[in-house]
Amino acid sequence: MFKYVLKRVLIGFITLFVLGSATFFLMKAVPGSPVSGERYRTAEAQRLARIRYGLDKPVFEQYTAYLGRLAHGDLGESYIKEGVYVDRTIATTFPVTARLGGITFVFALVGGITLGTTAALSNKKWVNNLCMFVATIGVSVPSFLLGMFLIIIFGVQLRILPFVGLRTPANYVLPVIALSLYPISMIARLTRSSMLEVMKQDYIILARSKGTPYKKVVIKHALKNAMLPVVTYAGPAFAFMLTGSFIVETLFSIPGTGREFVSNISNRDYQMIMGLTLFLGALIITFNILTDIISAIIDPRIKLK
Repeated sequence: MFKYVLKRVLIGFITLFVLGSATFFLMKAVPGSPVSGERYRTAEAQRLARIRYGLDKPVFEQYTAYLGRLAHGDLGESYIKEGVYVDRTIATTFPVTARLGGITFVFALVGGITLGTTAALSNKKWVNNLCMFVATIGVSVPSFLLGMFLIIIFGVQLRILPFVGLRTPANYVLPVIALSLYPISMIARLTRSSMLEVMKQDYIILARSKGTPYKKVVIKHALKNAMLPVVTYAGPAFAFMLTGSFIVETLFSIPGTGREFVSNISNRDYQMIMGLTLFLGALIITFNILTDIISAIIDPRIKLK
């Protein structure tokens, strides 16, 4: 396993290098300049800013300087906000995103497994159809569209739930629902199909023939063995909840990494965009590696090579 993890880490670094390089050159190809906003109103201010940040040098020279800073762990300083550094911005905003993503992940996991298990084990056709209808709606409706719907209904019309920031526990309700509906639907589908397959296995039939209580058979044997597809999906899903909440954070005015990313794109703050992209890319790679390791621990038949 150690060799596998080492290999995946090395591949991860190569992936980050390609991601960082692609982001750098794409930012340079975008029309406009990051030093042309309100902070740099005069031509002289723009000229001095270009000299300060090395934007007056050839692109390849800027690129090598950027890689040199990255090698020393320096993600750079914001072009738009003086004295604001990328690493400090991540340290300030990511805990907010992580808290929201963590709550969403737990809610999605519990909701998806419950929905999928109910659909698989229920003898009533309408229960199965209802669960799958909810799962289909969750896959079909984008999170930002659901978020706007929730704000209009529960925040503006009924005025029963707050929808700006995360000041109180009630503030989490609407963004968590908006973010979790899609993963709930996917987990429910995976759980249902896996449970239907597991319940037909010989060891389940044997356990039931011995008189083992049905609830014990489901929880101890069936559910445990049906979780592998869910675990495989859960790692990337958690990364999605941390990195895919850009629009939802902006919609609900949540001061997290996603909102900061969208704001910097609007302001053409290239340094912040590149730093946040690398950070979010590293998160996704890390969770993918952890998912592979956990899957191998759960199912010894999986060999990590």
